Amino acid sequence: MVTLEDVARDAGVSLATASRVLNGSSRQVGAALRARVQSSAARLGYRADATAQTLARGASNVVGLVIQDLTDPYFAAIADGAIRAADLHDMVVTLGTTYRDPRREIALVATLNAQRARAVLIAGSRVVDDAMVRRLRAELDFYRASGGRVAIIGQDLLGTDTVAPLNHEGARKLAHVLAGQGHRRFAVLAGPPNLYTAIDRAAGFAEGLRELGLPAAIEVNGGFDRDGGYAAAVELVRMDTSATCVFAVNDVMAVGALAAFREQGIDVPSDLSVAGFDDIASLRDLAPALTTVRLPLARMGSLALDLALSYDKAPRRTPVEGEVVLRESVRKLTNA
Repeated sequence: MVTLEDVARDAGVSLATASRVLNGSSRQVGAALRARVQSSAARLGYRADATAQTLARGASNVVGLVIQDLTDPYFAAIADGAIRAADLHDMVVTLGTTYRDPRREIALVATLNAQRARAVLIAGSRVVDDAMVRRLRAELDFYRASGGRVAIIGQDLLGTDTVAPLNHEGARKLAHVLAGQGHRRFAVLAGPPNLYTAIDRAAGFAEGLRELGLPAAIEVNGGFDRDGGYAAAVELVRMDTSATCVFAVNDVMAVGALAAFREQGIDVPSDLSVAGFDDIASLRDLAPALTTVRLPLARMGSLALDLALSYDKAPRRTPVEGEVVLRESVRKLTNA
């Protein structure tokens, strides 16, 4: 069976160009290239796939949203923003959950391609695994060659339109604000050691401390969820450090840490201050209210959809800044 790749190779053009000519994309291809591709297709006996043609023309009104954990309020807020934006475009969002498994993420993209989704949004951090990143990028390239559109919320690693939260810079600013409250000795619940978001936030916080001439924070790794924060906090208490303030690299880890500290008889903020990252709306009623770095999560979801549904030849990167929000979980120290 003759494939689109065979035609592209014979015509000496990219897979994307061959797809645009043969699958009816509205994107323009020069007359000479178009004639060359059509000639190769006729000589090889290539028959265009109806599904690919539908996708290339953008006829489908389905947007696939791939997230890592539906129970995590971070992803729920992003999904809400994407779904509300899709409604404005008369689009329907279908949701897939990876459970933080990169292989499942790749499989979901392939499924959405087969289902003729007009666009795919992927929200979530990449793991430090070059082979998996290459495999996902190849799957996305194949999907885009058939006319699909892609936008990522996370690290700019996949050659696509990207909504990039400034995790490093947000954590750096947080370090400055916490130091401004008189804290000099810190601990970081740093999340998984192979997750780019956790790495970026811990590194940004460390940079902020270095800029201020403060000692490096004690770091404890753990899962990027409530239970991970709980376990890391228990380990921190066991270490018996002199830290006066703990930074958990996301809010749900901070929630677990607060529970662990409470069980250990440690009062927050009288005995120990705690800060997080994300400013998840459903966690704002915590007692004490959590100091954090606010990301506009719903807006990030809508930005990704807008990028995916608008066409630009070169991949676009839209940075999103975080805002430090100081609340009752951090106590101001007069003598640190």
